[in-house]
Amino acid sequence: MINFSIAKKIPLRIKDTGHLAKRELIYEKNYWNKFYKKFTDYLYTDLGHFDNYVGSNIKILRTFFNYLNDEMGLRVGMFHKSFYVPGEEIPIIVLTPEQLNFLIYDNQFQGTLSPRLERTKDIFIFGCTVALRVSDLLNLNGSNLEISNDSYYLKVTSKKTQTFTRIKLPDYAIEILKKYHCKQHRKLLPVITNYNLNKNIKLLAQTAGWTDPFAKMRSRRGISELPGKQLKNQPTHRFCDLLTSHTMRRTAITTMLSLGMTEYTVRKISGHSANSKEFFRYVALAQYYIDKETEAFYQRLSETKFSQQNLVRNT
Repeated sequence: MINFSIAKKIPLRIKDTGHLAKRELIYEKNYWNKFYKKFTDYLYTDLGHFDNYVGSNIKILRTFFNYLNDEMGLRVGMFHKSFYVPGEEIPIIVLTPEQLNFLIYDNQFQGTLSPRLERTKDIFIFGCTVALRVSDLLNLNGSNLEISNDSYYLKVTSKKTQTFTRIKLPDYAIEILKKYHCKQHRKLLPVITNYNLNKNIKLLAQTAGWTDPFAKMRSRRGISELPGKQLKNQPTHRFCDLLTSHTMRRTAITTMLSLGMTEYTVRKISGHSANSKEFFRYVALAQYYIDKETEAFYQRLSETKFSQQNLVRNT
């Protein structure tokens, strides 16, 4: 905001509108209309941001003005109600169930990994299983583990939403915890920063051969386009370069839905509310995989030819 004000020579001020005359109110309305246009132009044109980031800034401004009116009792007007909040659906990058299965069970691939990438693979697999936010995942300790009748449960209260989650762990996840039990006295998983985890996840995926080109479309003023910052000498991104620590939670949720777990059960595990817009993006993505399998079935059915003799015999 300060940089914008300096660059465009537009002073920032808020007036008490309680005693303004009609002409002054019109002037104030025009000021904020001009501000909105100039500020969004600055974000789009000068800084090169996309709809998602611009929308986040406008939401903050709207919230700030609501706070001044409702909480502080300042009569600053309702001009902010006309601030349009742009948005975009950024593609969710996830692993397919086949890719996750490869990481879990392919021992030959694991044998090619360095100790650093092996630790990253174990963290990544565990994250793709329990659907925790990465901040909660990396802070797991002994108090989060419950053993009952030879079954292992992970119990976590999310720091972000204070939602309690309890999930039974499969055998491969238990083996990962046992593998690092002696090495990590406090944490259940190897200690690593989120920055290094993101870097290693990309390298792990590259080692796995997941380097297919992936066109990552973004939206600016409602128009889809390829981002200007592309990888060097490549027209599109590689799939491996788009994976981050957030991919773990997204993959876990999508895999659960794709393989038949009910939405209610998945929400109980992930901590999403019943009307969460974010959660229904995962539902839509899972439906994409289900549709692909259904279409493949219909295709196989259409290609299956029966002779009239076999049809009569079966009848």
